[in-house]
Amino acid sequence: MNTRILHCSNNLDNYNLCIVEKVAGFSNRGPESGDLVYLSVKIGRKSLCGARFSLDQVTDFKPWADAERYVNCYTAKNIEFCTPFEISILSEVGGKYWGMKYLQSSKPIKDKAASELLDKFFNQNKTETAFHFVQDEIDEETDNEDDSDSITEKELENIIKEVPDLKIEIMGTFQTIHFVNENNKTHGLETLVNDCFYSLFPQFEESRTVLISDNRAFKTESKRIDGINATGISTIPDALLLSFTKNLRNPIQINLIEYECYGESKTKSSDKSNYLNTHIIPQLIRFASAFSLTTDITTREASIRKWIEKILEFINKNEKLESRVTGWIKEIKPNVKEKSIDLEIQKSLEEAFKTNVRVLLIIDELGSEQKDTIKNVIKSFKLSNNESILFDGYVVRLVQKINLLNSKSEFALTVQ
Repeated sequence: MNTRILHCSNNLDNYNLCIVEKVAGFSNRGPESGDLVYLSVKIGRKSLCGARFSLDQVTDFKPWADAERYVNCYTAKNIEFCTPFEISILSEVGGKYWGMKYLQSSKPIKDKAASELLDKFFNQNKTETAFHFVQDEIDEETDNEDDSDSITEKELENIIKEVPDLKIEIMGTFQTIHFVNENNKTHGLETLVNDCFYSLFPQFEESRTVLISDNRAFKTESKRIDGINATGISTIPDALLLSFTKNLRNPIQINLIEYECYGESKTKSSDKSNYLNTHIIPQLIRFASAFSLTTDITTREASIRKWIEKILEFINKNEKLESRVTGWIKEIKPNVKEKSIDLEIQKSLEEAFKTNVRVLLIIDELGSEQKDTIKNVIKSFKLSNNESILFDGYVVRLVQKINLLNSKSEFALTVQ
């Protein structure tokens, strides 16, 4: 277990969301389950800590407005609160550049004295409830602890001597190359992503998910929907992912996965734009509409019923998956009777289809504006609980080694 500080900068909304939603997001892959995290936020010119918690399960739930920044997220447990204290107390043990030593990238605090100092101040100020910050004015100027742009080259040399892990060591250099297409057996995006799914997306922990990559198993019911040009045609996602997060309001989520690849055949911007607008977006709309209120209830429930039958059939064929999903139900309802588990699984899936559906696009190229456009389109479709269907997009690129420089390092450089 490591001790870390998660600094929300001057974003009080993000700070509050971490507490309310019991989730923490990081911009790097360093933090791990079990780490103790002190949550802090900048109010005026002071960086204050008002809560701490342990990291629990990895998750892809990102409730923050700037969610794109966070590549590594965990649910939080054992949340404790305190009357806020200034984390600049760490200068007592960390010296002038304590911020770079302890704050940057939420790095693990290796100094025992620093960890003990945080624990001491937190325990002295511990409270039963969260402190409500009031931030009338946000000072845009950065504090010394995170002001790296004003440091001179000479100062940087001294800092790196004092904090060696500040410098990024590069593992190797890589060249971005094209997938052949989506389905090529050796160089296809869908083929390679399915083979490496859990290594590529560690936020989807295998023990908390069920991936069904049979792209012929799930077909929506066909019926025209008033006012939606892209519907009226049945549609089949490339894969289905069930994900489980115990602490969320809707613990089971249905993820409809679409693989798309421009590959070697669509290299011009005009070709990519045309394909996105005439094929990809209409396909994603069909996914969203199939389970939304825009589809009449009879058709919608027919799709849900058939899909649940196929999910249960898939799970029941595999003893390991059956045990996994049974475990989810027991976490949600610890007192459930064995003979009722199958019924509870079915009820949980029905609830998920009606309240917690997300469309996932996995593609080899997607701009931020394009992603925002698709997200807004998909959000316009409402589920039975009047919540929007969610959308997320992941860009996966194929890279080839140029040089390996240091096998023990964590970072690499790619060129496209």
